[in-house]
Amino acid sequence: MARIEYSDPAKASDRTREILGKNRHANIFLMMAHSPSYFEQYCRLGGAIRHKGELDPIVRELAITRTGILCQAPYEIVAHKRIGKNVGVTDEQNEALENWQAATCFNEVQRAALAFADEIVKLYKPTDATFKAIASKLTPAALVELQLSVGFYIMTSKFLETFAVDMQPATEVIP
Repeated sequence: MARIEYSDPAKASDRTREILGKNRHANIFLMMAHSPSYFEQYCRLGGAIRHKGELDPIVRELAITRTGILCQAPYEIVAHKRIGKNVGVTDEQNEALENWQAATCFNEVQRAALAFADEIVKLYKPTDATFKAIASKLTPAALVELQLSVGFYIMTSKFLETFAVDMQPATEVIP
């Protein structure tokens, strides 16, 4: 159960209601809409991460889901496993993310990205060896996008857990 009430869309501005509508009034957004200006900017950056840039969407979603796992954010994990499936992450890969190091279903780039995500979350920054490994496989733009994706979803995971945002029904897709 959420720690505070979700915002009431009926009391929101037209712009906030528009953004909530585009995002299916998902619980995370109903919570975030308490601060309309932050909510709008959060959605802008989240949209850029998910729909713009050159980072391979499979690599992005693997790293985001792994971030949710490490941050112990079930809402994030469930949402991004579904999103990942929609961009090509396999069921085997989603199932292996808990213990990806022992799995054989990830290619070199995916393994380097997962190591990078692990170290950002656990060590707060990647070691030189891990940074060099992923930097040798991605363009500078894709590398920046990977880091910002992990960082954004650390923040998102912490938000979800801080406010104990309730899970969405399994039939809903979270952007």
